[in-house]
Amino acid sequence: MTGQAADTIERRSGVSLWRQIADRILQAIAIGDLAENAALPPEVALAERYGVNRHTVRSAISALVQEGVLRAEQGRGTFVLSRKRLSYPIGARTRFSAGLQGQTSERHIVLLAFSVEPASQRVAEGLGLARGAEVIRLETRGEADGRPVSRAAAWFEAKRFAGIDKAMAQTGSITASLARFGIDDYLRQSTVLSARHADAADLADLDLQPGAIVLVTVAVNVTPDGQPIQFSESRFPAERVELKLSAL
Repeated sequence: MTGQAADTIERRSGVSLWRQIADRILQAIAIGDLAENAALPPEVALAERYGVNRHTVRSAISALVQEGVLRAEQGRGTFVLSRKRLSYPIGARTRFSAGLQGQTSERHIVLLAFSVEPASQRVAEGLGLARGAEVIRLETRGEADGRPVSRAAAWFEAKRFAGIDKAMAQTGSITASLARFGIDDYLRQSTVLSARHADAADLADLDLQPGAIVLVTVAVNVTPDGQPIQFSESRFPAERVELKLSAL
């Protein structure tokens, strides 16, 4: 576990000290500082690092054991629980179903909601539109073998893609929906990755426990000749999914 930011404990944040320490451990696992089956530092070392007593550290570890993140072995220590995660490839052609093929037996995307709204600055820039131009927003959840593995918002130019919400509801696929508008192929132009704690909506939609980490991608997809067609922000539960980057 490395990095100065991870050592910061806010004593007046309103969040209990043990929960903050548990969250730092979760983040270390999510970003790979603590690999599967890796041993946690001793309680005394963690207590010194975070400036708390051993009882507070013990409470954090106990909570993560109960959440199925860590396992405690008598006389040996505490270890990161080995859990098989899905590997989701992000490359020139990023597709939900194809990306998880061979890892799951069933995959689909559920349309949760849609709306027509004025494009924000970042959406407008991503789609090459004027700020305030009408866009269609699709709220979706990706599921694999009955488990939620992604939560996304995607925006499309309203004039060009009028009715894409109906296509999405019928097909359960962004790729199949775009095909109905004559787009048989599209490419990933850019992807920006980050990680954060799951918010209330993520906890509910992805069936996560408080303190869980989500991996966030902000992406732009374009036609083969470079026309932007989709701007999206997707969240993946770090405990179930790892993102595998390849050259765009």
